[in-house]
Amino acid sequence: MHGGLKHWTRILLASAALVAGAGQVSGETLVQAMVSAYSSNPTLQAERARQRGTDELVPQALSGWRPTVNTEGSIANVWSDSSGASSTENDPKSVAIGLSQPIFRGFKTINGTKAAEANVEAGKQGLLAIEQDILFQAIQAYMNVIRDRQIVGLRQQNVGVLQKQLTAADERFKVGEITRTDVAQSKARVSGAQSSVASANATLAASVANYINIVGHKPGSLKYPRLAKLPRNLEAAQAAASEINPNILAAAYVEEASNHNIEVVKGDLLPAANLQASATFNDNPSVGTSRSESARIEGVLTIPLYEAGRVYSSVREAKHVASQRRLEVIQAGRSVRESVSISWNNLAAAREIIRSAKEQVSAAQLALDGVRQEYFVGSRTTLDVLDAETEVVNARITLVSAERDQIVAAYQILGSIGRLTARDLSLPVEYYDADENYLKVRGKWFGTGADVIE
Repeated sequence: MHGGLKHWTRILLASAALVAGAGQVSGETLVQAMVSAYSSNPTLQAERARQRGTDELVPQALSGWRPTVNTEGSIANVWSDSSGASSTENDPKSVAIGLSQPIFRGFKTINGTKAAEANVEAGKQGLLAIEQDILFQAIQAYMNVIRDRQIVGLRQQNVGVLQKQLTAADERFKVGEITRTDVAQSKARVSGAQSSVASANATLAASVANYINIVGHKPGSLKYPRLAKLPRNLEAAQAAASEINPNILAAAYVEEASNHNIEVVKGDLLPAANLQASATFNDNPSVGTSRSESARIEGVLTIPLYEAGRVYSSVREAKHVASQRRLEVIQAGRSVRESVSISWNNLAAAREIIRSAKEQVSAAQLALDGVRQEYFVGSRTTLDVLDAETEVVNARITLVSAERDQIVAAYQILGSIGRLTARDLSLPVEYYDADENYLKVRGKWFGTGADVIE
Protein backbone atom coordinates (compact mmCIF):
# COMPACT_ATOMS: atom_id res chain seq x y z
CA MET A 1 0.00 0.00 0.00
CA HIS A 2 2.79 2.41 0.87
CA GLY A 3 4.62 1.67 -2.42
CA GLY A 4 1.41 2.32 -4.38
CA LEU A 5 0.94 5.72 -2.72
CA LYS A 6 4.51 6.71 -3.61
CA HIS A 7 3.86 5.65 -7.19
CA TRP A 8 0.79 7.92 -7.45
CA THR A 9 2.67 10.79 -5.83
CA ARG A 10 5.49 10.59 -8.41
CA ILE A 11 2.97 10.77 -11.24
CA LEU A 12 1.21 13.80 -9.76
CA LEU A 13 4.48 15.62 -9.11
CA ALA A 14 5.50 15.02 -12.72
CA SER A 15 2.17 16.46 -13.85
CA ALA A 16 2.59 19.52 -11.69
CA ALA A 17 6.13 20.05 -12.97
CA LEU A 18 4.88 19.92 -16.56
CA VAL A 19 2.26 22.57 -15.92
CA ALA A 20 4.56 24.82 -13.92
CA GLY A 21 7.38 24.60 -16.45
CA ALA A 22 5.35 24.87 -19.63
CA GLY A 23 5.56 28.65 -19.66
CA GLN A 24 9.22 28.85 -18.56
CA VAL A 25 10.94 27.15 -21.48
CA SER A 26 13.38 29.46 -23.26
CA GLY A 27 12.03 30.42 -26.67
CA GLU A 28 10.11 33.08 -28.54
CA THR A 29 8.91 35.91 -26.35
CA LEU A 30 5.65 37.79 -26.61
CA VAL A 31 7.58 40.88 -27.70
CA GLN A 32 9.15 38.94 -30.57
CA ALA A 33 5.75 37.67 -31.65
CA MET A 34 4.34 41.22 -31.64
CA VAL A 35 7.33 42.45 -33.64
CA SER A 36 6.66 39.79 -36.28
CA ALA A 37 2.99 40.75 -36.47
CA TYR A 38 3.82 44.47 -36.63
CA SER A 39 6.33 43.97 -39.43
CA SER A 40 4.55 41.47 -41.65
CA ASN A 41 0.83 41.17 -40.92
CA PRO A 42 -0.97 41.76 -44.25
CA THR A 43 -4.01 43.38 -42.64
CA LEU A 44 -1.81 46.01 -41.03
CA GLN A 45 0.17 46.44 -44.26
CA ALA A 46 -3.09 46.95 -46.16
CA GLU A 47 -4.20 49.57 -43.66
CA ARG A 48 -0.95 51.45 -44.16
CA ALA A 49 -1.55 51.37 -47.92
CA ARG A 50 -5.06 52.70 -47.31
CA GLN A 51 -3.61 55.58 -45.31
CA ARG A 52 -1.12 56.41 -48.05
CA GLY A 53 -4.09 56.64 -50.41
CA THR A 54 -5.91 58.90 -47.94
CA ASP A 55 -2.85 61.20 -47.90
CA GLU A 56 -3.62 62.05 -51.54
CA LEU A 57 -6.80 63.87 -50.48
CA VAL A 58 -4.73 66.89 -49.49
CA PRO A 59 -2.83 67.44 -52.78
CA GLN A 60 -6.13 66.88 -54.58
CA ALA A 61 -7.72 69.65 -52.49
CA LEU A 62 -4.72 71.93 -52.97
CA SER A 63 -5.04 71.56 -56.72
CA GLY A 64 -7.89 74.09 -56.46
CA TRP A 65 -5.21 76.82 -56.21
CA ARG A 66 -3.37 75.70 -59.32
CA PRO A 67 -3.92 76.42 -63.02
CA THR A 68 -5.09 73.92 -65.58
CA VAL A 69 -3.43 73.98 -68.99
CA ASN A 70 -4.79 72.27 -72.11
CA THR A 71 -3.65 72.15 -75.68
CA GLU A 72 -5.49 71.03 -78.77
CA GLY A 73 -4.23 70.45 -82.28
CA SER A 74 -5.83 69.35 -85.52
CA ILE A 75 -4.80 68.54 -89.07
CA ALA A 76 -7.09 67.65 -91.94
CA ASN A 77 -7.12 66.87 -95.62
CA VAL A 78 -9.81 68.75 -97.53
CA TRP A 79 -10.59 67.93 -101.16
CA SER A 80 -13.34 69.55 -103.24
CA ASP A 81 -14.50 69.29 -106.86
CA SER A 82 -17.12 71.78 -108.04
CA SER A 83 -18.96 71.49 -111.35
CA GLY A 84 -17.28 73.61 -114.02
CA ALA A 85 -14.30 74.37 -111.79
CA SER A 86 -11.05 72.67 -111.08
CA SER A 87 -10.71 70.51 -108.03
CA THR A 88 -8.83 71.75 -104.98
CA GLU A 89 -7.04 70.00 -102.15
CA ASN A 90 -5.46 71.51 -99.04
CA ASP A 91 -4.30 70.54 -95.55
CA PRO A 92 -5.59 72.98 -92.89
CA LYS A 93 -3.83 72.82 -89.50
CA SER A 94 -4.48 74.46 -86.14
CA VAL A 95 -2.98 74.50 -82.67
CA ALA A 96 -4.54 76.03 -79.55
CA ILE A 97 -3.39 76.28 -75.95
CA GLY A 98 -5.50 77.44 -73.03
CA LEU A 99 -4.87 78.23 -69.38
CA SER A 100 -7.38 78.69 -66.58
CA GLN A 101 -6.25 80.04 -63.23
CA PRO A 102 -8.78 80.03 -60.35
CA ILE A 103 -8.78 83.28 -58.41
CA PHE A 104 -11.77 82.80 -56.14
CA ARG A 105 -13.88 79.66 -55.73
CA GLY A 106 -16.18 80.63 -52.89
CA PHE A 107 -13.59 79.49 -50.27
CA LYS A 108 -14.02 75.91 -51.53
CA THR A 109 -10.28 75.30 -51.83
CA ILE A 110 -9.55 76.60 -48.32
CA ASN A 111 -12.30 74.56 -46.68
CA GLY A 112 -11.71 71.56 -48.90
CA THR A 113 -8.06 71.48 -47.85
CA LYS A 114 -9.01 71.70 -44.17
CA ALA A 115 -11.50 68.86 -44.64
CA ALA A 116 -8.87 66.75 -46.40
CA GLU A 117 -6.32 67.41 -43.64
CA ALA A 118 -8.87 66.37 -41.01
CA ASN A 119 -9.63 63.18 -42.96
CA VAL A 120 -5.92 62.40 -43.12
CA GLU A 121 -5.64 62.82 -39.35
CA ALA A 122 -8.69 60.59 -38.88
CA GLY A 123 -7.02 58.02 -41.11
CA LYS A 124 -3.88 58.09 -38.98
CA GLN A 125 -5.94 57.38 -35.89
CA GLY A 126 -7.72 54.58 -37.74
CA LEU A 127 -4.31 53.13 -38.60
CA LEU A 128 -3.33 53.20 -34.93
CA ALA A 129 -6.59 51.42 -34.04
CA ILE A 130 -5.83 48.65 -36.54
CA GLU A 131 -2.26 48.45 -35.28
CA GLN A 132 -3.55 47.97 -31.73
CA ASP A 133 -6.04 45.36 -32.92
CA ILE A 134 -3.35 43.34 -34.72
CA LEU A 135 -1.00 43.47 -31.74
CA PHE A 136 -3.83 42.41 -29.43
CA GLN A 137 -4.68 39.54 -31.75
CA ALA A 138 -1.01 38.50 -31.60
CA ILE A 139 -1.16 38.57 -27.79
CA GLN A 140 -4.32 36.46 -27.79
CA ALA A 141 -2.84 33.98 -30.26
CA TYR A 142 0.37 33.74 -28.22
CA MET A 143 -1.44 33.12 -24.93
CA ASN A 144 -3.91 30.71 -26.54
CA VAL A 145 -1.06 28.50 -27.73
CA ILE A 146 0.54 28.54 -24.27
CA ARG A 147 -2.79 27.72 -22.59
CA ASP A 148 -3.74 24.98 -25.03
CA ARG A 149 -0.32 23.35 -24.86
CA GLN A 150 -0.62 23.19 -21.09
CA ILE A 151 -4.12 21.76 -21.33
CA VAL A 152 -2.94 19.10 -23.78
CA GLY A 153 -0.15 18.22 -21.35
CA LEU A 154 -2.62 17.98 -18.46
CA ARG A 155 -4.99 15.83 -20.51
CA GLN A 156 -2.19 13.52 -21.58
CA GLN A 157 -0.91 13.18 -18.03
CA ASN A 158 -4.45 12.40 -16.92
CA VAL A 159 -4.64 9.57 -19.46
CA GLY A 160 -1.40 8.15 -18.03
CA VAL A 161 -2.72 8.39 -14.49
CA LEU A 162 -6.01 6.73 -15.41
CA GLN A 163 -4.24 3.97 -17.30
CA LYS A 164 -2.19 3.24 -14.19
CA GLN A 165 -5.44 3.28 -12.22
CA LEU A 166 -6.93 0.79 -14.71
CA THR A 167 -3.91 -1.49 -14.38
CA ALA A 168 -4.16 -1.39 -10.59
CA ALA A 169 -7.89 -2.08 -10.80
CA ASP A 170 -7.27 -5.12 -12.99
CA GLU A 171 -4.77 -6.48 -10.49
CA ARG A 172 -7.13 -5.97 -7.57
CA PHE A 173 -9.97 -7.56 -9.53
CA LYS A 174 -7.87 -10.64 -10.17
CA VAL A 175 -7.32 -11.14 -6.47
CA GLY A 176 -10.97 -10.46 -5.71
CA GLU A 177 -10.58 -7.13 -3.92
CA ILE A 178 -12.91 -5.23 -6.30
CA THR A 179 -15.65 -6.07 -8.78
CA ARG A 180 -15.80 -6.05 -12.56
CA THR A 181 -17.85 -2.87 -12.29
CA ASP A 182 -14.87 -1.05 -10.81
CA VAL A 183 -12.72 -2.15 -13.74
CA ALA A 184 -15.38 -1.01 -16.23
CA GLN A 185 -15.55 2.39 -14.58
CA SER A 186 -11.78 2.75 -14.91
CA LYS A 187 -11.92 1.76 -18.59
CA ALA A 188 -14.67 4.29 -19.24
CA ARG A 189 -12.66 7.07 -17.63
CA VAL A 190 -9.59 6.16 -19.72
CA SER A 191 -11.64 6.31 -22.90
CA GLY A 192 -13.16 9.63 -21.86
CA ALA A 193 -9.72 11.03 -21.06
CA GLN A 194 -8.42 9.95 -24.45
CA SER A 195 -11.34 11.74 -26.10
CA SER A 196 -10.48 14.84 -24.10
CA VAL A 197 -6.89 14.64 -25.36
CA ALA A 198 -8.13 14.49 -28.95
CA SER A 199 -10.38 17.50 -28.36
CA ALA A 200 -7.55 19.42 -26.67
CA ASN A 201 -5.22 18.66 -29.58
CA ALA A 202 -7.84 19.96 -32.04
CA THR A 203 -8.17 23.16 -30.03
CA LEU A 204 -4.39 23.53 -29.94
CA ALA A 205 -4.18 23.00 -33.71
CA ALA A 206 -6.74 25.78 -34.24
CA SER A 207 -4.75 28.10 -31.95
CA VAL A 208 -1.54 27.31 -33.82
CA ALA A 209 -3.27 28.04 -37.16
CA ASN A 210 -4.51 31.36 -35.79
CA TYR A 211 -1.00 32.16 -34.53
CA ILE A 212 0.44 31.55 -38.00
CA ASN A 213 -2.28 33.74 -39.51
CA ILE A 214 -1.59 36.67 -37.18
CA VAL A 215 2.13 36.42 -36.42
CA GLY A 216 3.28 34.90 -39.71
CA HIS A 217 5.13 31.77 -38.59
CA LYS A 218 4.65 28.64 -36.52
CA PRO A 219 5.02 29.02 -32.76
CA GLY A 220 8.13 27.44 -31.31
CA SER A 221 8.66 27.19 -27.59
CA LEU A 222 6.95 30.20 -26.05
CA LYS A 223 8.03 32.02 -22.90
CA TYR A 224 5.35 33.03 -20.43
CA PRO A 225 5.15 36.86 -20.46
CA ARG A 226 5.02 39.29 -17.60
CA LEU A 227 1.88 41.17 -16.73
CA ALA A 228 1.54 44.51 -18.53
CA LYS A 229 2.02 47.70 -16.53
CA LEU A 230 -1.37 49.33 -15.99
CA PRO A 231 -2.86 52.57 -14.59
CA ARG A 232 -3.33 52.60 -10.84
CA ASN A 233 -7.12 52.36 -10.99
CA LEU A 234 -10.14 52.27 -13.30
CA GLU A 235 -10.70 56.03 -13.07
CA ALA A 236 -7.16 56.76 -14.26
CA ALA A 237 -7.62 54.33 -17.13
CA GLN A 238 -10.89 55.98 -18.15
CA ALA A 239 -9.31 59.44 -18.04
CA ALA A 240 -6.38 58.38 -20.21
CA ALA A 241 -8.65 56.65 -22.71
CA SER A 242 -10.80 59.76 -23.17
CA GLU A 243 -7.69 61.69 -24.26
CA ILE A 244 -5.71 59.28 -26.45
CA ASN A 245 -7.97 56.46 -27.62
CA PRO A 246 -7.65 56.42 -31.44
CA ASN A 247 -11.30 55.56 -31.99
CA ILE A 248 -12.40 58.71 -30.16
CA LEU A 249 -9.81 60.85 -31.94
CA ALA A 250 -10.70 59.40 -35.34
CA ALA A 251 -14.38 60.20 -34.79
CA ALA A 252 -13.47 63.74 -33.70
CA TYR A 253 -11.39 64.35 -36.83
CA VAL A 254 -14.18 62.96 -39.03
CA GLU A 255 -16.57 65.40 -37.37
CA GLU A 256 -14.14 68.25 -38.05
CA ALA A 257 -13.96 67.24 -41.70
CA SER A 258 -17.75 67.16 -41.96
CA ASN A 259 -17.98 70.71 -40.59
CA HIS A 260 -15.52 71.95 -43.21
CA ASN A 261 -17.46 70.07 -45.86
CA ILE A 262 -20.53 72.22 -45.10
CA GLU A 263 -18.53 75.28 -46.11
CA VAL A 264 -17.26 73.49 -49.22
CA VAL A 265 -20.83 72.86 -50.36
CA LYS A 266 -21.84 76.44 -49.51
CA GLY A 267 -19.10 77.62 -51.85
CA ASP A 268 -21.31 76.74 -54.82
CA LEU A 269 -23.64 79.60 -53.74
CA LEU A 270 -20.84 82.19 -53.90
CA PRO A 271 -19.33 83.92 -56.93
CA ALA A 272 -16.35 82.39 -58.70
CA ALA A 273 -13.58 84.25 -60.53
CA ASN A 274 -11.10 82.79 -63.01
CA LEU A 275 -8.32 84.17 -65.15
CA GLN A 276 -8.33 82.55 -68.58
CA ALA A 277 -5.72 82.85 -71.33
CA SER A 278 -5.51 81.24 -74.74
CA ALA A 279 -3.43 81.31 -77.90
CA THR A 280 -4.21 79.81 -81.32
CA PHE A 281 -2.36 79.26 -84.58
CA ASN A 282 -4.20 78.40 -87.84
CA ASP A 283 -2.83 77.49 -91.25
CA ASN A 284 -5.58 77.10 -93.86
CA PRO A 285 -4.43 77.37 -97.46
CA SER A 286 -8.03 77.55 -98.72
CA VAL A 287 -8.54 81.11 -97.50
CA GLY A 288 -6.92 84.30 -98.58
CA THR A 289 -4.76 84.71 -95.51
CA SER A 290 -3.58 81.20 -94.98
CA ARG A 291 -1.96 81.74 -91.60
CA SER A 292 -3.28 83.48 -88.50
CA GLU A 293 -2.26 83.79 -84.88
CA SER A 294 -4.25 85.11 -81.96
CA ALA A 295 -3.98 85.43 -78.18
CA ARG A 296 -6.57 86.23 -75.57
CA ILE A 297 -6.56 86.89 -71.84
CA GLU A 298 -9.67 87.60 -69.80
CA GLY A 299 -11.12 87.57 -66.36
CA VAL A 300 -14.34 85.63 -65.89
CA LEU A 301 -16.73 86.26 -63.01
CA THR A 302 -19.55 83.79 -62.44
CA ILE A 303 -22.37 84.67 -60.08
CA PRO A 304 -24.84 81.86 -59.36
CA LEU A 305 -28.42 83.10 -59.19
CA TYR A 306 -30.41 79.92 -58.83
CA GLU A 307 -29.19 76.32 -58.99
CA ALA A 308 -32.58 74.59 -59.12
CA GLY A 309 -32.44 73.98 -55.36
CA ARG A 310 -29.68 71.37 -55.69
CA VAL A 311 -27.03 73.30 -53.75
CA TYR A 312 -29.42 74.23 -50.95
CA SER A 313 -30.32 70.56 -50.57
CA SER A 314 -26.65 69.60 -50.55
CA VAL A 315 -25.97 72.13 -47.76
CA ARG A 316 -28.79 70.71 -45.67
CA GLU A 317 -27.48 67.20 -46.30
CA ALA A 318 -23.97 68.23 -45.22
CA LYS A 319 -25.38 69.72 -41.99
CA HIS A 320 -27.20 66.48 -41.17
CA VAL A 321 -24.03 64.50 -41.83
CA ALA A 322 -22.10 66.82 -39.50
CA SER A 323 -24.75 66.27 -36.83
CA GLN A 324 -24.39 62.52 -37.32
CA ARG A 325 -20.62 62.77 -36.90
CA ARG A 326 -21.02 64.73 -33.63
CA LEU A 327 -23.25 61.99 -32.25
CA GLU A 328 -20.76 59.37 -33.38
CA VAL A 329 -18.06 61.11 -31.32
CA ILE A 330 -20.30 60.80 -28.26
CA GLN A 331 -20.95 57.14 -29.02
CA ALA A 332 -17.25 56.48 -29.56
CA GLY A 333 -16.55 57.90 -26.11
CA ARG A 334 -19.21 55.74 -24.53
CA SER A 335 -17.97 52.63 -26.31
CA VAL A 336 -14.42 53.26 -25.18
CA ARG A 337 -15.48 53.79 -21.56
CA GLU A 338 -17.46 50.55 -21.75
CA SER A 339 -14.49 48.70 -23.22
CA VAL A 340 -12.13 49.98 -20.53
CA SER A 341 -14.58 49.04 -17.78
CA ILE A 342 -15.19 45.55 -19.19
CA SER A 343 -11.46 44.92 -19.62
CA TRP A 344 -10.69 46.16 -16.10
CA ASN A 345 -13.33 43.93 -14.56
CA ASN A 346 -12.19 40.98 -16.69
CA LEU A 347 -8.73 41.42 -15.20
CA ALA A 348 -10.15 41.60 -11.68
CA ALA A 349 -12.20 38.46 -12.33
CA ALA A 350 -9.19 36.61 -13.74
CA ARG A 351 -7.12 37.48 -10.67
CA GLU A 352 -9.87 36.27 -8.35
CA ILE A 353 -10.29 33.07 -10.36
CA ILE A 354 -6.53 32.46 -10.18
CA ARG A 355 -6.57 32.85 -6.41
CA SER A 356 -9.55 30.55 -6.06
CA ALA A 357 -8.19 28.04 -8.59
CA LYS A 358 -4.89 27.77 -6.74
CA GLU A 359 -6.77 26.99 -3.54
CA GLN A 360 -8.96 24.57 -5.48
CA VAL A 361 -5.93 22.77 -6.92
CA SER A 362 -4.34 22.47 -3.49
CA ALA A 363 -7.55 21.25 -1.87
CA ALA A 364 -8.35 18.83 -4.69
CA GLN A 365 -4.83 17.41 -4.53
CA LEU A 366 -5.12 16.85 -0.78
CA ALA A 367 -8.52 15.28 -1.26
CA LEU A 368 -7.16 12.97 -3.96
CA ASP A 369 -4.30 11.84 -1.72
CA GLY A 370 -6.75 11.09 1.07
CA VAL A 371 -9.19 9.25 -1.20
CA ARG A 372 -6.37 7.11 -2.58
CA GLN A 373 -5.23 6.09 0.91
CA GLU A 374 -8.81 5.24 1.86
CA TYR A 375 -9.18 3.34 -1.42
CA PHE A 376 -6.21 1.12 -0.66
CA VAL A 377 -7.66 0.19 2.72
CA GLY A 378 -11.06 -0.52 1.15
CA SER A 379 -13.09 2.39 2.53
CA ARG A 380 -13.37 4.17 -0.87
CA THR A 381 -14.57 2.91 -4.25
CA THR A 382 -12.86 3.15 -7.62
CA LEU A 383 -15.43 5.73 -8.66
CA ASP A 384 -14.44 7.92 -5.71
CA VAL A 385 -10.82 7.87 -6.85
CA LEU A 386 -11.76 8.62 -10.46
CA ASP A 387 -13.93 11.55 -9.40
CA ALA A 388 -11.16 12.94 -7.21
CA GLU A 389 -8.67 12.72 -10.11
CA THR A 390 -11.14 14.54 -12.37
CA GLU A 391 -11.46 17.32 -9.78
CA VAL A 392 -7.68 17.82 -9.78
CA VAL A 393 -7.44 17.97 -13.57
CA ASN A 394 -10.38 20.35 -13.89
CA ALA A 395 -8.94 22.62 -11.20
CA ARG A 396 -5.58 22.78 -12.98
CA ILE A 397 -7.27 23.56 -16.32
CA THR A 398 -9.27 26.32 -14.65
CA LEU A 399 -6.02 27.76 -13.27
CA VAL A 400 -4.26 27.59 -16.64
CA SER A 401 -7.18 29.31 -18.39
CA ALA A 402 -7.42 32.04 -15.75
CA GLU A 403 -3.70 32.78 -15.99
CA ARG A 404 -4.11 33.20 -19.74
CA ASP A 405 -7.14 35.44 -19.22
CA GLN A 406 -5.21 37.64 -16.80
CA ILE A 407 -2.49 38.41 -19.34
CA VAL A 408 -4.98 39.01 -22.15
CA ALA A 409 -7.21 41.24 -20.01
CA ALA A 410 -4.24 43.37 -18.95
CA TYR A 411 -3.26 44.04 -22.56
CA GLN A 412 -6.89 44.55 -23.48
CA ILE A 413 -6.97 47.40 -20.96
CA LEU A 414 -3.98 49.00 -22.67
CA GLY A 415 -5.71 48.63 -26.04
CA SER A 416 -8.92 50.16 -24.69
CA ILE A 417 -6.95 53.12 -23.41
CA GLY A 418 -4.96 53.53 -26.62
CA ARG A 419 -1.53 52.48 -25.37
CA LEU A 420 -1.16 49.18 -27.20
CA THR A 421 0.86 50.60 -30.09
CA ALA A 422 4.38 49.56 -31.04
CA ARG A 423 5.74 52.87 -29.74
CA ASP A 424 3.88 52.67 -26.43
CA LEU A 425 5.12 49.11 -25.92
CA SER A 426 8.66 50.11 -26.99
CA LEU A 427 8.85 47.21 -29.42
CA PRO A 428 12.37 46.80 -30.90
CA VAL A 429 11.29 47.49 -34.47
CA GLU A 430 11.48 50.30 -37.02
CA TYR A 431 8.26 52.19 -36.45
CA TYR A 432 6.07 53.01 -39.42
CA ASP A 433 5.94 56.79 -39.91
CA ALA A 434 2.56 57.78 -41.32
CA ASP A 435 3.76 61.38 -41.78
CA GLU A 436 6.59 60.45 -44.12
CA ASN A 437 4.42 59.73 -47.16
CA TYR A 438 2.05 62.59 -46.33
CA LEU A 439 4.83 65.19 -46.31
CA LYS A 440 6.25 63.68 -49.47
CA VAL A 441 3.05 64.02 -51.52
CA ARG A 442 1.39 67.07 -49.96
CA GLY A 443 3.01 69.66 -52.25
CA LYS A 444 3.55 67.41 -55.23
CA TRP A 445 2.56 68.96 -58.60
CA PHE A 446 3.69 66.25 -61.01
CA GLY A 447 4.36 62.51 -61.15
CA THR A 448 2.44 59.26 -60.92
CA GLY A 449 5.04 57.20 -59.09
CA ALA A 450 3.94 55.60 -55.81
CA ASP A 451 5.68 53.41 -53.26
CA VAL A 452 3.43 50.38 -53.22
CA ILE A 453 3.75 46.89 -51.75
CA GLU A 454 3.00 44.25 -54.34
